[in-house]
Amino acid sequence: MTYVERAPCQGLQTQLGIVTALCACTWDCGRRLHLHNRWEKGKRNRSCQHGGPCFFRENSEDIGARAHEYPPPRSPRDRSPQLRAGTSGASGSRARSRTPGPRAKGREPCTDAGGSMAAGPARRLGPLLLISLWGASAPASLLRRLGQHIQRLQDSSDLGPKAGWLQQPLDPFNASDTRSFLQRYWVNGQHWGRQDGPVFLHLGGEGSLGPGSVMRGHPAALAPAWGALVVGLEHRFYGLSMPAGGLDTALLRFLSSRHALADVVSARLALSRLLNVSSSSPWVCFGGSYAGSLAAWARLKFPHLVFAAVASSAPVRAVLDFSAYNEVVSRSLTSTAIGGSPQCLAAVSTAFAEVGRRLRAGGAARAALRAELGACASLERLEDRAELLGALQALVGGAVQYDGQAGAPLSVRQLCGLLDGRRNGSRSAPYGGLRRAVQVVIHRLGQRCLSFSRAETVAQLRATEPQVSGVGDRQWLYQTCTEFGFYVTCEDPSCPFSQLSALPSQLELCEQVFGLSASSVAQAVAQTNAYYGGQTPGATRVLFVNGDMDPWHVLSVTQALGPSVSALLIPGASHCLDMAPERPSDSRSLRLGRQSISQQLQTWLRLAGESTGRRAV
Repeated sequence: MTYVERAPCQGLQTQLGIVTALCACTWDCGRRLHLHNRWEKGKRNRSCQHGGPCFFRENSEDIGARAHEYPPPRSPRDRSPQLRAGTSGASGSRARSRTPGPRAKGREPCTDAGGSMAAGPARRLGPLLLISLWGASAPASLLRRLGQHIQRLQDSSDLGPKAGWLQQPLDPFNASDTRSFLQRYWVNGQHWGRQDGPVFLHLGGEGSLGPGSVMRGHPAALAPAWGALVVGLEHRFYGLSMPAGGLDTALLRFLSSRHALADVVSARLALSRLLNVSSSSPWVCFGGSYAGSLAAWARLKFPHLVFAAVASSAPVRAVLDFSAYNEVVSRSLTSTAIGGSPQCLAAVSTAFAEVGRRLRAGGAARAALRAELGACASLERLEDRAELLGALQALVGGAVQYDGQAGAPLSVRQLCGLLDGRRNGSRSAPYGGLRRAVQVVIHRLGQRCLSFSRAETVAQLRATEPQVSGVGDRQWLYQTCTEFGFYVTCEDPSCPFSQLSALPSQLELCEQVFGLSASSVAQAVAQTNAYYGGQTPGATRVLFVNGDMDPWHVLSVTQALGPSVSALLIPGASHCLDMAPERPSDSRSLRLGRQSISQQLQTWLRLAGESTGRRAV
């Protein structure tokens, strides 16, 4: 075998402003020319992946567009796919695969071996996007961190494929705009049995994705039975799939569900060629939460490219005032199946009433409350008191939303055990239980405080530098302001928490951070439902999966819309629980739910096989 020196290393300015070097080496093996690339961290004369030397040159535009940090999964036919120079993907697709370099010194995030970012003491980012869909106030921030904490703990291994990168157009709707960004993806081809086998595309949502998206969870668990190739695609503007220029408002106009769907199309076309996937292979989209909506919408808008979709906990109906969230929380707190009771709900109401009384008392009572409940703000300002009450509300809502999930700081059963003061008859027992619950959550998340001042929240949301934690608060707030709403409120008398006029406060954030008026937000929500169809999207071959304990199921599809749009409502299940890695403690209803998903998938893939057979005749 003869090694050929080609495509010397290139100094590249990545989307994070870091100069890195790309090494390329090729070898001639007779019939085809293979190109392999590897990033080197500023070291000269190190060998490339297969022995070729590294070179440095200031301007070299001919670096192979399909560079990988790892060799691509091998085709079932010859286990050695040919990587051609030039643009990957079908004609018309501008997606190209490239590999970015290391981050600048001093800007290094807490990352796992697969490149996923972690905050605080947590180590890993798991396969699910369980991050809360709320906006980005104190309650939203807490719920999003709860979600990422659970993701990291569910991904119990650092083993997994390294990231590949696609060069995607920043504005896929404007061919004259040549700007681009690098989008991360992962591939698990260990179960891929044949070239025309199915491809399970696991879509990322409103947070960082990691290699667990293709190694663990339901799509990966289903792959062996079907000989499927599993691909995970991170959402633009989240994680490390960040355009140059950071999170400036002028750039955020390229952040929307429609842009994300265009990325799915581009990636699907590019990866089909790059990975030697047959044109007859059925692509099935999977996603959870917002990504579940994307999966359903990908099938809706691009049925010729996406054969079917499994949409877990997908809130396909946008809504400005999401008061129904707390209605489900209240109902779930009374469910004996998950450890709740009517007494637990009453204890929650009592605890919040005591918090309100101490806040109104002021002075020493308010100061003690601040220390006991982990508030970093002084609580002298009404808006700061509202931030604390919202965070406490999110703590209880989070126990319901993530009930029974590995890594969740508190389950409903545990929360109710802390709050129920019937054993000693003390009126202050529920408040004491709430205080202990706060301590548990702060400790498990590794946070310093439960809530911050409103001014600090606004300042953080205005920051345009990508956050090291990768949580994506600014990005998701922008999407709620321009597409979805999803603002949880507690103004109805039946709400067990302190009565908060949360909607004006949330809409004010859109104005303060992005200059978007309340009327424009309401109009955006209406336009989203008009474009996608809300809870009657009109797509075919979509399975909507929800848990009846999940507050978000009321915005999803919970009843079949026809023979080709199925719905599965799993009793006692929480947010995206069906996508989590299987555990011995899984309930019977959850196990049966996963079996139903597998059976539906079997029906779809049999149909795909029959269609392929008819075309071949």
